[in-house]
Amino acid sequence: MDPATLRLLAASRRPDRRAVLRQRWDQLLFLHWRVEAAAVARLLPPGLTVDSFKGETHLGIVGFQMNEVRPVGLPALPWLSYFNELNVRVYVRDAAGEPGVWFLSLDCDRGPAVHLARACFGLPYRHAQLTHRPFGERWTLDCLRAGHAHSARYAWKPLTPATPATPGTRLFHLAERYNFFTLQGGRLMRGQVHHAPYALSLAQLTTWSEQPVEWDGFPLAGRAPDHAHCSPGVAVEAFGLVPAHA
Repeated sequence: MDPATLRLLAASRRPDRRAVLRQRWDQLLFLHWRVEAAAVARLLPPGLTVDSFKGETHLGIVGFQMNEVRPVGLPALPWLSYFNELNVRVYVRDAAGEPGVWFLSLDCDRGPAVHLARACFGLPYRHAQLTHRPFGERWTLDCLRAGHAHSARYAWKPLTPATPATPGTRLFHLAERYNFFTLQGGRLMRGQVHHAPYALSLAQLTTWSEQPVEWDGFPLAGRAPDHAHCSPGVAVEAFGLVPAHA
């Protein structure tokens, strides 16, 4: 097995420390576009480099429901623990080769969650109006970021049985990411989550938008996603930030 896949597998193991949050991520949509590595590199802070797969660099949009979000040992709260999210992300490594994601933005429809994520994790959460719901045999997701006039709309359904990605494949490279990087006080930090491997299906898209990527200053010129997948969801543990290798 190649070294990059081994590093991804290592990152999927549960850390030997106490989690700080528990939550569920449900009805996920994964969209990916091939982009130029140099365009992604310009967006990264010092200490991170682009993580490509066999010469391909990708940018992703991931939308989902966040449910039962709560600190370990506490119950979920109706006004805080249930919300929708849509994030724009790229794939990176730190100076020690640790794989993860760098978020360009995370749109969220729960104001307290936006403020807490910014304060506790330094993540670029944005206020937005989102709906995420079933419509017949499909799922639909609508997102309108505060300060923008046009919304992003998605509709999809699974086309294939949901199975885990095979290590060493492009899908494994894109989906099986357990680290994220963030800046806190100007210092590069790494956060980690733990969950079972995603059960993933090919997704049939009937509606899609590159609008969130354009909000982040990365125009895709109307190109359809190169890859579309979906997952019913996973139970997640999240761990506190630690210094990244910069």
